[in-house]
Amino acid sequence: MDQVAFQHAKLAAGGWAEMSFAKQMGNIGSEVSRAMRWYGKNEARFSSSFNRALELFDLSIMATKEHGKLKELCRAREEFCDYFNGNNWRSDAKAIQRYYDQFVLLARS
Repeated sequence: MDQVAFQHAKLAAGGWAEMSFAKQMGNIGSEVSRAMRWYGKNEARFSSSFNRALELFDLSIMATKEHGKLKELCRAREEFCDYFNGNNWRSDAKAIQRYYDQFVLLARS
């Protein structure tokens, strides 16, 4: 089986799984925010941010053992992808950002 080359190699090596769920979601939110900022403005920066966000989602999904968190991560990843692929769910960028901001506040407390 081929090895996957992670952009976040240290995190993929185990550091990510050691982070709290709130910190993981806060970091994912940073990449989500960057992707939204660059969407339609700079394709290279958008693509990089989009791919980094997907990688962080996937690292969290692989690291979680709790059903509720797994469901939350999969749903958030699905909404993120939908937003840039037709936005069939009519997601609002500000509402998405507020969602991730709550995790940042939680991680800081």
